[in-house]
Amino acid sequence: MTKLIPTILCGGAGSRLWPVSRESHPKPFIRLADDQSLLQKAWLRGAVLPDAAEILTVTNRELFFKSAEEFHEVAGIPDNKKLPTRFILEPFGRNTAPAIAAAALYAANIYGEDACLLVLPADHLIADQAAFADAVAEAIKLAATGKLVTFGILPNEAATGYGYIEADGNIVKSFVEKPDQATAERYLASGKYLWNSGMFCFQVGTMLQEMQLHCPAILEATRECLENSRQSEDRGTSKIDLDAETFEGITDNSIDYEVMEKSHNVAVVSCDIGWSDIGSWTALGDITPADHEGNRTEGEVVLHNVSGCYIRGSNPRMVAAVGIRDLVIVDTPDAVLVADKNSAQDVKHIYARLKSEGHEAHRLHRTVFRPWGSYTVLEEGIGYKIKRIVVSPGASLSLQMHHHRSEHWIVVSGMAKVVNGEREIYVNSNESTYIPAGHRHRLENPGLLDLVMIEVQSGQYLGEDDIVRMEDVYGRN
Repeated sequence: MTKLIPTILCGGAGSRLWPVSRESHPKPFIRLADDQSLLQKAWLRGAVLPDAAEILTVTNRELFFKSAEEFHEVAGIPDNKKLPTRFILEPFGRNTAPAIAAAALYAANIYGEDACLLVLPADHLIADQAAFADAVAEAIKLAATGKLVTFGILPNEAATGYGYIEADGNIVKSFVEKPDQATAERYLASGKYLWNSGMFCFQVGTMLQEMQLHCPAILEATRECLENSRQSEDRGTSKIDLDAETFEGITDNSIDYEVMEKSHNVAVVSCDIGWSDIGSWTALGDITPADHEGNRTEGEVVLHNVSGCYIRGSNPRMVAAVGIRDLVIVDTPDAVLVADKNSAQDVKHIYARLKSEGHEAHRLHRTVFRPWGSYTVLEEGIGYKIKRIVVSPGASLSLQMHHHRSEHWIVVSGMAKVVNGEREIYVNSNESTYIPAGHRHRLENPGLLDLVMIEVQSGQYLGEDDIVRMEDVYGRN
């Protein structure tokens, strides 16, 4: 039986879904109304397929711990298969061609060249799992004949935000870039064009042959990178940390450009699976039930004389709106977005401006997830910053020191094991300790419950980059 390897590509900034999507917490981690993230839905989508042998995820190494935690949540749902979950971790983004090359080389080594990769973007939504499974079954049959298979979505509107595939049955006649409105309307009327979903299915040997033909430099550079990379187990999960030095030399480009648009060996499966790439706040709002005035809301929202709006609150804070029409309002603890629904795609320009100006709001939320747990910035001002820190049971921060700040640690609940200079001490609930600037220190949770503490930083510089790590179990510098 052919082994099927659902392969999740988890990356990108999701700039059109700012301020919830940020560089360190991108679009795949956005939770929907059922409290599952897009990433979790992608895992479940692949895991329930009958021939799935494992779930492979290609993502940034900074997102590994959060991704593994998300998968652990849904893997515990009753009736889910206990599939192995493996990661290929990139030091930085290099687009989909190197990611798919790495996945194909890995799968060929483990399962052989007849294994099928099913490539799934982590940030898409598919509403009809049964129709999706049927489409995958058809794609696997085509892949067995030596085809690179792409999934084309039956269009229901003249959308200009997607690439198109000109198709004749399973035959791909051409790939078309995002069209203007008039061209999109012509495509829709013709019935010959499909939206390009960015999902693929192929036998790994076929893809490796096509990459050798069309982009051999990417394939060989990725092969060299894998040979120089470190494999390890972390909390029962296998991972390959791609070598940063060799990975940097790989060309940054998409699999569409490097292979799919050049190959004469491509087929398409036309499908109607309730697909959306959730490319804007209006698209996300469309999957939320509407009230009698056409408003779609999440969180605690109070409305008066409001219609056609999408409003997403940030618990526990209430959002109230009066006398507005056709707006998007998204509230987070440190940023609020207000946009006309017709301009929702332009949110990416706000993200780009914040990034160009070096503003932290493009990169971090007030709550930041780390391998050991999380921290939330409660308040900050000139010369001080106050954080709430949560350390998972059995986890520890790195042995480190700071040049420019001192820290007071107050334990709220749990027990902390603390290295402070040359001393090792235990700090219990309602107790505290002081870490002077320049002292080496480490925080560890030796207990079975979360350690919750308040950290008060004082100093002339309080940036997150003022950390000198001496030892780190997570391999960070």
